[in-house]
Amino acid sequence: MIPTLFGIMLITFIITQFVPGGPVEQLVSQLTGNDQIQEAGSVSNSIYRGADGIDKERLKEIQDLYGFDKPPAERFLNMMKNYLFFDLGDSYFYHQSVISLMASKLPVSISLGLWTFFLTYLTCIPLGIAKAVRDGSRFDTISSTLILIGYSVPGFILGIGLLVLLGGGSFWDVFPLRGIVSDNWDSLSTVDKILDYLWHMTLPIIASMIGSFAVMTILTKNSFIEEIRKQYVITAKAKGLSEKKVLYKHIFRNALIPLVTGFPAAFIGAFFANSLLIETIFSLDGLGLLSYESILKRDYPVVLGSLYLFTIIGLVTKLITDLCYVWVDPRVKFD
Repeated sequence: MIPTLFGIMLITFIITQFVPGGPVEQLVSQLTGNDQIQEAGSVSNSIYRGADGIDKERLKEIQDLYGFDKPPAERFLNMMKNYLFFDLGDSYFYHQSVISLMASKLPVSISLGLWTFFLTYLTCIPLGIAKAVRDGSRFDTISSTLILIGYSVPGFILGIGLLVLLGGGSFWDVFPLRGIVSDNWDSLSTVDKILDYLWHMTLPIIASMIGSFAVMTILTKNSFIEEIRKQYVITAKAKGLSEKKVLYKHIFRNALIPLVTGFPAAFIGAFFANSLLIETIFSLDGLGLLSYESILKRDYPVVLGSLYLFTIIGLVTKLITDLCYVWVDPRVKFD
């Protein structure tokens, strides 16, 4: 985990050194009136020519302000030393610590992630079991076709389609285009606040669920089919046990092993996997949108700080997943 974390941060840091339009160039361009940063994040050559209008002492002050007065190797080592104590620095553009900035955006991402995770599991496991029990039937064929069609559509494409169809685009104005709540949310009653929140979250949740929905359903089905065909199931049926008792007392416990062990990764993935694109499309002020805007603005403390935390969370999740194999299935031994 440690060399993986170090390698990811090193590669990303090196890339940021070669990307044009860094914070120094952006501030210089603003001071010289040559601010021509495009929306896509590309920077015109006039920014670098703008430095010609800044004297060397002033340019050095700007470099000192952002910490670019030191060699890249020294800056990287100092950064990693601070990151060990979770000192992620301060944002260049939001003028607050990266930790507090991320904490302020976290509720939106948690809200989207929790709904996506729980609705996916609560829907996919029963559907996967039903498909396994009715394997080869018309229900299984039709549901598999619909699931795979949904899986072939990327979440962000589905999100754009839902906005066009149901967000007041070219067809029906049913759901809001942006935000997690309405502007008058504070003046609403408790019941109206809940309904308003659900009204705003419907389309983002659907777009977030579509990818993991197919994977979880097919994984559940295949896991149950594999257990149904094993010898102990035939023996249990031969002893006169009912289909339901065999399914839920014997098959269910063994078939859920791959699903339970994948629980930590699925839980964390629901928060971060699709958050960038989904939050950007639906203008949800969460971690995904923050990361996207920070990349465009070359806000390196936010980019590298959020990457550091996300990488640690991902690596710890992988470790917990491995430990779950031993916890759920005693037959697995690491030695």
